Amino acid sequence: MNKKITIAIDGFSSTGKSTLAKQLANHFGYVFVDTGAMYRAVTFFAMQKGYVSSTFFDKQTLINSLSNIKLQFKFNTDLGFAEMYLNDVNVETEIRTIEVSSFVSKVAEVSEVRSKLVEQQKEMGKDKAIVMDGRDIGTVVFPDAELKIFMTASASTRAKRRYDELVQKGDSITYEKVLKNVEERDYIDTHREDSPLIMADDAIEIDNSHLNRKEQFELVLELVNEITKTI
Repeated sequence: MNKKITIAIDGFSSTGKSTLAKQLANHFGYVFVDTGAMYRAVTFFAMQKGYVSSTFFDKQTLINSLSNIKLQFKFNTDLGFAEMYLNDVNVETEIRTIEVSSFVSKVAEVSEVRSKLVEQQKEMGKDKAIVMDGRDIGTVVFPDAELKIFMTASASTRAKRRYDELVQKGDSITYEKVLKNVEERDYIDTHREDSPLIMADDAIEIDNSHLNRKEQFELVLELVNEITKTI
């Protein structure tokens, strides 16, 4: 594909945004950026420092510490994708826990955090040929993206996928706890004042409740091919 475009993938948690983005990036030789990993890394930093817990959130101290947070994606040739590094330490595994998931939407609500990360994300995509997934990619980060996708699925379907993923990793967790986390994140993501999760007017909605990964990939691949024919 000679014509380079920007592909923005937004949607609810556990809809497989990153999986689809990785598939597209690998297929087209594009850069893949998982913005959720960036917010998870900041959340993990806040947890390590004791700025956030189940009973309190020291928002101002986190804001004051943003200059001390260095985020990098480093490509792992064995895995075939880039991993998240926080202050030069690989935290790819640590940021995927249910504990981080329980705080990430709260941290992502902070305008100063969003401003810092959106600035980095815009810089990453200035040359196009990028697939980025998150919550506000098509609405805030890349409002002029040639292709915007908004992914959704029922909360129960998403919770089951997430539960199976965590169990496979060896985590001791209940489906009910995962479902509660999914529903709480949905509420926070859609109700925050700064860049709430909404579908861009020109985005294409994909409900993948009954789609497998191959079917979803082929559907979006067709959309990309259609767009590149018209530009």
